[in-house]
Amino acid sequence: MSTHINAAKKGDIAESILLPGDPLRAKFIAENFLESPKLYNEIRGMYGYTGTYKGVPVSVQGTGMGMPSMGIYSWELITEYGVQNLIRIGTAGSFHEDVKIGDVVLGISASTDSNYIHAFDVPGNYSPTASWELLLKAQEANKELGVSLKAGNIVSCDVFYEFGDWWKKWARMDVLAVEMEAAALYMNAAYNRVNALAMMTISDHFITGEHSTSQERQHSFTDMMKLALEMCVK
Repeated sequence: MSTHINAAKKGDIAESILLPGDPLRAKFIAENFLESPKLYNEIRGMYGYTGTYKGVPVSVQGTGMGMPSMGIYSWELITEYGVQNLIRIGTAGSFHEDVKIGDVVLGISASTDSNYIHAFDVPGNYSPTASWELLLKAQEANKELGVSLKAGNIVSCDVFYEFGDWWKKWARMDVLAVEMEAAALYMNAAYNRVNALAMMTISDHFITGEHSTSQERQHSFTDMMKLALEMCVK
């Protein structure tokens, strides 16, 4: 049982999965945090692994950039492979001075400028939200880890290189940060009645102009990785 983008067979993927956009981050997590990781996918260079963490089966799968890519991978993980808990671990750009580089942001809800919702034929506006169960697990896991957490509304945008002060309008509505995948993940999860949570490490700052390097994005955001893994064993 494989798809055109995933070589995994039935049973290869755990019920709980971490979803970094960058496939090299998936590889890093598998090699540094999972016990006996097995590569189940490398089609399109989008690595997927399953191993164990503290004795519990956990998978990690790259999803690529943007809502169309996240939408395809997460849909197949849910509908074809039976994944029940999907945790995005990505990066985001902060809109606020008190949301700093290195902070981990939990997306309680994900505003968006995308029309991804049109696929579900909803007769009005829809507010993509995280799963309460996973938010509680994140809070519980962080009692021991003590990661610098922020939680609130984020925005998932279709365009990376936008012009002008567009972000200030989102910030004025107390949106914490911008990324490109969470809204699609939340919609897919809601439609299929499974759990999803997007957590992002702040890698860029719209106010201070700070930016993380590509190497830091791949390998240095270990607080977020540990938090997500601890959630899988709660």
